[in-house]
This record gives sequence, C-alpha cells and structure tokens, in this order.
Amino acid sequence: MVVIKKDIIYDENNNLKTDIYFPNDTTSQTKLLIFWHGGGWFAGSKNDVKDLGIKFANAGFMTLIPDYRLAPEFTYPAAHQDSKKFVEWLLDSDYTDDDDQQNIVQIGASVGGTLALYIAGIYGFPTVTWSASVDFSNWVKNHQDVIPSRYGANELKLTNLYDIFESFYKFFVKTYAGKNDQAILKKMDVENYDLSHLGRLKMINSAHELVPLNGVLKFIDFLANNDHEVELLVIKGHRHAMDYAMDYIDESLDFLYQTIKEKKNDQH
Repeated sequence: MVVIKKDIIYDENNNLKTDIYFPNDTTSQTKLLIFWHGGGWFAGSKNDVKDLGIKFANAGFMTLIPDYRLAPEFTYPAAHQDSKKFVEWLLDSDYTDDDDQQNIVQIGASVGGTLALYIAGIYGFPTVTWSASVDFSNWVKNHQDVIPSRYGANELKLTNLYDIFESFYKFFVKTYAGKNDQAILKKMDVENYDLSHLGRLKMINSAHELVPLNGVLKFIDFLANNDHEVELLVIKGHRHAMDYAMDYIDESLDFLYQTIKEKKNDQH
C-alpha cells in the first residue's frame, strides 16, 4: 500500500510543489528517487505521472515528483533553477537524513531527463534518462529552415514523421529559450553544464524519435572524451520517453539498485 503526500510546497516564492510516494516498508535505509516529468518545458505536471510514482514506491523507492515553472511564461533557466532549488530543499528537509545524499537516484523523461542530467552533474546522483534532449545550439543552427510548430501535422500540413518531429523539437526548444539566441542555446546544451560530479548514468533513446540520436551520440562522445562512465541503450522504433517507459521501468530500476549497491560496497 503506497502512501501519497500531495502538494508539499518546496518553493514558496513560486508556489512550486512536489508529491511524495512512500513505500510500504519505509526505513532509515530507504532509497530516494526523484522523477522529473517531461513536456517540452511548456507542458506536463506531476499529476500526469501518478502511476509511475506508485510503481517506483512499490519497488522500494520513496519517490518525489516535483513540478517546475513552465514556458512560455518562464523561460530558460527557470526550470533548471527550480530543479536545483528542489534538491536543496530536499536535502534540508525532514524527508532526508544527513547521509541520504548517497541514497538519492533520478529518472527523467524527455526534458525531465535534461533536468536530471543538470542535477546529476552538480550532485552526482545516479541517473537514468528516457529520451533526454541534450543538443540545442548545433541542432537549431543546422535546421534554420525548419518552421517551429507544436502541431506540425495540422498547422503546417506536414505528413512525414521526421518533419513533424523536427518542427516540434524546434518549437519547444525556442519556447523555452525564449528567443533564437545562440548564446542561450549553448547554455542549454548539456555538454556545457557543470558535470564535475557526474556519476553513473544510463541513457535510453529510440533509434528514430523526437530526440535526434546524432545529438545524443555527440554527447556520449563528449562524455567518453572526458572520461565519464555512461551506458547508452538504443531501442528500435519511434517511441519517445513515456511511450516506452512502462517497458523499461524494471531495467531502469535495476541499474539504479546496482549502482547504489556498488557505491556502498566502495565505501566499505
């Protein structure tokens, strides 16, 4: 039986809240999982992923699913700032003990995966991303002719799936950036984050989906060149993030379980 505490405020100034899902056997050794929802930084909510919160809690993780400010009202770096504010709140809250930082892991879906990478670079939390967007400036520079649209099939009468993907990708990137400014887009590129504390990382992406795989491979190459450990799982098809989430929950949690176990063994 999962106990859910809803709408716990973690940022009073911006009225930002989190839901917490408690497993039935909560102890002082309970592992904590932060799940970052997707939605292109302009949509999505913690309320959309309640089923995931319950699944994670049933797997033994005290699960926290925070909301963050959304574009176009709040542009970059608002969501990034909120993610860091949330972790600061969590580590200072009654929901964690002094040594709980080593028990925190993350999963992020779509741009939630991007936020998870931002946090992983700062705090070192073991992380799994589902279709994280990582490349913005180069992609926009190389797709000047793409017209941004949330509904490319209806608004632009696009019929090719890749054209629809590209139109939507440009739409949400520009919406969060606030304007087509290469300086802002470069700051949004994950390889330009502070990754000095990046720990174990597993990235899952589809071969032909919304998130351009060449940008992901470029990021993997960047990590390898900087001696960061990373696993990449490329699954076949066109599914994006939540479209395949249920099929890869067990694999994602197994990775996080093993990582926590290895970290504790290393400490001993």
